[in-house]
Amino acid sequence: MKLIDLHCDTIWKLMDLDRKGDLMENGCSINIPAMRQAGTKAQFFACFTYIEEWKERGGYDGAYRHVKEMIHYLKGQTDSFADDMALALTYEDLQENAGRGKISACLTVEEGGVLNGKTERLEELYREGVRLMTLMWNYENCIGFPNSSNPSVMRRGLKDFGREVVRKMNELGMIIDVSHASDGVFWDVLEESTQPVVASHSNCRAICPHPRNLTDEMIRTLAKEGGIAGLNFYGPFLGDEHASKIEEMTSHVLHMLNVGGSEFVAIGTDFDGFDGMDELEIPDAGKMERLWDALKKKGVTERQLDRIWGGNAERICAQVLARKGS
Repeated sequence: MKLIDLHCDTIWKLMDLDRKGDLMENGCSINIPAMRQAGTKAQFFACFTYIEEWKERGGYDGAYRHVKEMIHYLKGQTDSFADDMALALTYEDLQENAGRGKISACLTVEEGGVLNGKTERLEELYREGVRLMTLMWNYENCIGFPNSSNPSVMRRGLKDFGREVVRKMNELGMIIDVSHASDGVFWDVLEESTQPVVASHSNCRAICPHPRNLTDEMIRTLAKEGGIAGLNFYGPFLGDEHASKIEEMTSHVLHMLNVGGSEFVAIGTDFDGFDGMDELEIPDAGKMERLWDALKKKGVTERQLDRIWGGNAERICAQVLARKGS
């Protein structure tokens, strides 16, 4: 079991919410002991900024500065705990870190609005080590439109700058993430991108009719184009407003397997990015074997589980991220 989790908000929780602890000892769902227990090979750490909190503090420009602070924080954590973790900028880094017994920390940005219409910021983020960007959160931004219960918003797609961003991310070797996007943005990204695309933390709309989830048509097309989706543990995206249940997780995984195939499903827990639920049947990374065991009981094979746990995410890294020396 070598886990790659495509999305957590632990850096946001440590820096902006709890404001205490570190990646070794904290009150979060993600920490080094829990990741060791899970057999984590790579954890994707989101630098998330909630734009509503930045309206009086410089807007997207202030949020961009904070993203850079988050990047600096994670780099500092990998320095502090260098025996356990190391940054991964390439697919080769993933393998080299694993060979040294280290967990790979992968930098991402959640809320592409921090670019604020400037492609040079995307280049700077890449130089700083960011290798995946979630194009938007739950608000319209310079790139395009978010998921919404309003059908007219859901139909709206990429803006001209958004198309430029997709092309630039392809050129740089950055993974494009369409979680949180409108349906229109989803389809525009797939049309524009020359590389596989991910929905890092999204579930199935056929099982839970939330606009954050993917329709079967989306799943089929994303899979056909070589993309993947990471199972999100948030109860309202699974089907229960008040609890995150393993039985519902297995339903979404089985549906993804049935519609998208074995090379489509991944893990994107969204750990430390949600609260307000009465019950978490998998409260932290250290309890991930509960889902593995439940899926095995449902008939998911070891080979399929290996792909879900990390193999499919590794394939994306191998295909999209720039090679060392390139």
